[in-house]
Amino acid sequence: MDRKLKNTVILIALLLLIIVVGSVLTFVMQEGDIDLKKKRINELNLNALNAYNTVELNEQLNTLKRRAAELDSILALRKFNIPVNLSQAEFFNFINKVSFGFAPESNVNIEYKDIEQSKDYKYYKYRLFGTAFYNDVYTMIYAIEQSKELKKVLSCSFDNFVQVNEEGIPQYFVTYNIECAVYYSDNDRYASSVSKENRLTPNTIYDIFYPLIRNEIPPNIDALLDVQSAQLLALIPEGAFLVDSKGTTYLLWEGDKVYLGYLTEIDFNNNVVHFILNKGGIIEKLTLTLDKKEKDVTKIKN
Repeated sequence: MDRKLKNTVILIALLLLIIVVGSVLTFVMQEGDIDLKKKRINELNLNALNAYNTVELNEQLNTLKRRAAELDSILALRKFNIPVNLSQAEFFNFINKVSFGFAPESNVNIEYKDIEQSKDYKYYKYRLFGTAFYNDVYTMIYAIEQSKELKKVLSCSFDNFVQVNEEGIPQYFVTYNIECAVYYSDNDRYASSVSKENRLTPNTIYDIFYPLIRNEIPPNIDALLDVQSAQLLALIPEGAFLVDSKGTTYLLWEGDKVYLGYLTEIDFNNNVVHFILNKGGIIEKLTLTLDKKEKDVTKIKN
């Protein structure tokens, strides 16, 4: 056998060997895997056909939308929500809005301190400090605690502060130092897409720092009658005729203001007038009586 024919026979034998080995691997050893792959391909083809069913897809979309709206409504009805990815500047804007209506003498300072990480959320820490009227401080604390986006007061300290204005009238302030937390989350798990702010304006309450007894007595800037040095001159149908130590005369009726108080009653039968005065928290009742001589003169003139 010549060399060329011999090589041809060897190549044919190798080819047949490859075919036999490949057939054994394909149809014997991998038969289970092939069937599994064919089944998976059929499932994918079926899913692909269903994916082009727009009617069914729209129904699924509407169902998901309704479910999302229900969940969003539940979140919106909650008193507090934790917003998503809140900016540090938001709290500064919040305090500026709350303090917009404060008295000109009240001041609010804001200091950013730190950021804290919890398990499911984070929160910024701020410090609020300054001097303000008691009800302004109370309004700010109320707004922080009642805000829709969750905020909480962590600690606070207060002290009273008295300042006398240019007219000599004392003003009673509160020096405050408040540490608060502003919460937020990295996801919308706790937030609603539509959020309406809660009512942030409280009712006015009594100033617990206002002293019951005060050393400072406001000056008589309105030139009212100083009853303590006054004299009752006459009782006339129009009211009571009085004069102070400087000789200035006043005609007053029940309910009229005097220095530090009011004229509460004119007793024509007993020829007396009654006053009530507030001397730095000490309530004093004072009565002025018409002199007998003056009373007789009045009768003669009538």
